[in-house]
Amino acid sequence: MLSTVYTNGVIAVKERALLGEKILRFTEMTAEGVLRALAECNFGGEGEDGEELCRAEENALDAFIRAYAPSKAILHYLLVPRDFHNLKALYKAKLLSSDAAPMLGPEGLRTSEELSELLESGKIAFLPAENATGEEIGAAFDKAMYAYLLKTCCSNAALAKLIAEKADKTNLLIAFRSPDAEYAKPRYVAGGKLGEKQLGAIFGADMGTPELFAPYAEFYQLCRKAKELRVPFTEAERALASAEAEYFRARKYELEGKEPFLYYVFRRRAEIENVRVILVCLNAGMPAYDIKKRLRAVEG
Repeated sequence: MLSTVYTNGVIAVKERALLGEKILRFTEMTAEGVLRALAECNFGGEGEDGEELCRAEENALDAFIRAYAPSKAILHYLLVPRDFHNLKALYKAKLLSSDAAPMLGPEGLRTSEELSELLESGKIAFLPAENATGEEIGAAFDKAMYAYLLKTCCSNAALAKLIAEKADKTNLLIAFRSPDAEYAKPRYVAGGKLGEKQLGAIFGADMGTPELFAPYAEFYQLCRKAKELRVPFTEAERALASAEAEYFRARKYELEGKEPFLYYVFRRRAEIENVRVILVCLNAGMPAYDIKKRLRAVEG
């Protein structure tokens, strides 16, 4: 691994290319105007459309992660979730006798060929039954992923806190989506601090209180609002996806050691996804106000 001092120096240079508050201005432009602005920022290099630009930036960020990750724990935290996503895609394709390619995401630590061989080896103990529903398959892979991250990454204090926060928020979502406690119980992921008894309050007549789920009161309210209005949990899902970037942003003046690396990666990932969302929404004729509500953590 490279020295932390050297890596943080590289990050200091790369931070100059972050889009920052430009993201919000993009929501008020035309799609063509955003593409011109991105070209001026050298976002995506020679890509011809928005998706190509975003993929190019994702590939560049992945290359940076592989080259500069300051520890094995951080490398695994950032890339192993992709392996679980792709393994799940391969498993579903196998059950359906279909092509997995459309469901595969960017590579993690293993290629799709390596994952296919692992799947065929019979060594994966957590695979659900072949007659499992899509939701049951997803739950099995999510539980396995959190168990792996908990075992592999918690030597890093910041990652341990992130795993706990994301596990708790994931379990809150599971509870609010479930018809009863018995349905939710086998779907909860490991690593969080909220116990089954706390989560069980959600199935009571009053669905618990924000204070009961501190420090996740705001996230709890997003889930509760969606449940009461009987609408998709989109806002809560977006908050969960932004959790890492928001965690470091709240502490950006206190970061030390390996934390600047993580903060940079999560900011850049959020920016890339925001660019993708903005372009899709602009091409659909959506107004700026509605687009801004769909963005992940935005740095000013």
